[in-house]
Amino acid sequence: MVVRFWSARTTVERFPEYLRHFRAHVLPHLRSVEGFREARVITQSDVIVVHFIVETVWSSFEAVDRFAGPDRGAAVVAEEALELLTSYDHRVQHFSVDLYESQSSQSSSSSRS
Repeated sequence: MVVRFWSARTTVERFPEYLRHFRAHVLPHLRSVEGFREARVITQSDVIVVHFIVETVWSSFEAVDRFAGPDRGAAVVAEEALELLTSYDHRVQHFSVDLYESQSSQSSSSSRS
């Protein structure tokens, strides 16, 4: 498994609109890509600025490439999302998952991609 991390910043006022965009447009697109497993948006706010990280989990680097294209490190950001952000990372980070534990699965597994 591979985890892809991308971060951005927006205002407290605009963040709910970004989440609506994410639910309506990003998630359906992610679900359409073979190898997509899950997504999270995690936040930290100082009451004015929301710093958030989008974490997506993929079955392999090949699955990431199906989503990101030939430059897997490039951020994939739709034009309509850009209008909602105050700043964003143009490059993403990828990490291989070497150990995974889930309470719901009640089992551990190791995976290298």
